[in-house]
Amino acid sequence: MTHTAAWPSFLTAARGGTPERVPTALIIDSPWMPGFAGMNTLDFFLYPDEWLKTHLEVLDRFPDVVFLPGFWVEYGMANEPSAYGSALMWHEDSPPGMRHLDLPLEAWGDLPRPDPETDGLMPLTLRRLERLERGGLPEPHRIHFAAARGPLTLATHVLGTTTFLEATAGEPEAAHAALDAFADVVLAFLRAQVERLREPLGILLLDDIPGMLSPRSFEAMAVPYLKRILDAFDGLIRIYHNDTPCPHLLSRIGLLPFEVWNFSHAMDIAAVREAVGPEMALLGNVAPLDTLARGTPEQVLVEARSCVEKAAPQGAFILSAGGGASPGTPAENIDAMARAAAEWTRPGRPGSRSPVPSS
Repeated sequence: MTHTAAWPSFLTAARGGTPERVPTALIIDSPWMPGFAGMNTLDFFLYPDEWLKTHLEVLDRFPDVVFLPGFWVEYGMANEPSAYGSALMWHEDSPPGMRHLDLPLEAWGDLPRPDPETDGLMPLTLRRLERLERGGLPEPHRIHFAAARGPLTLATHVLGTTTFLEATAGEPEAAHAALDAFADVVLAFLRAQVERLREPLGILLLDDIPGMLSPRSFEAMAVPYLKRILDAFDGLIRIYHNDTPCPHLLSRIGLLPFEVWNFSHAMDIAAVREAVGPEMALLGNVAPLDTLARGTPEQVLVEARSCVEKAAPQGAFILSAGGGASPGTPAENIDAMARAAAEWTRPGRPGSRSPVPSS
């Protein structure tokens, strides 16, 4: 088990329990980490030693925070789309961009199912995981979570966001055919990662696009394919990241089999808890850009305290951003978020604190 003392509380909450201490967790990857380390983003991707050094420095700097998925081997969002031939545009100060394919609708049914072991950037990701888990990580560190973009997000990167979303409404047969292929690839990629982990605890599935769908389209276009993937990892902790504001889906989000939801800061955490019930663990939901990245530590503390006061009493709660760490997020603001969790004591226990106003 990774050495940080933050993990036990995180795992208790993620499994629907009520830990003694409110855990803090944050999704971090290449949009934030090179800037934190003062690195050129290309160097972050190119030099494994520097990449690992940065991850270890982050863990040492923030011992009270669980970082998800943990030692994430990624090239921005390009791992899966690269296997379809999406052109990549590399940058010194940000993750790579991608150009979608100009593929006619009638060809969507013939989309291939790339092999994660041979196609695109996925084999490089898997090889790096192998080396890390076979002695590349200093003891007692482990990689506990596999991670992949979901099938709808993959569809937008390969086919284009507007083109794909229009197809979900106007050409559903083509959209279903594409999603069937994309879901298979995402599932295979996650399985290949989990097989390489010594102590797998869960998966992180990132797919914001379902939040853009109507409730009816969500049930038809998103649920079958997300559920296919999530069902395959029953018994592990399944974290679903979707930080598109989607209050219109709250009555239906329970159709997906996952344990933890990272959702938009634009949705009130108390309303989300009431809608989804007590068993789903909530991972959120300080505003990642306006507050955590651009605010002062005092502003972060106020907003984080408000989240804790609203959600912690019911348990199954992990304080985080309502999304991943934005570029430029200051270390002091992450400290402030962790402080809001650490200082809170459950009502009725010795040392409990009175609720702090959110403004």
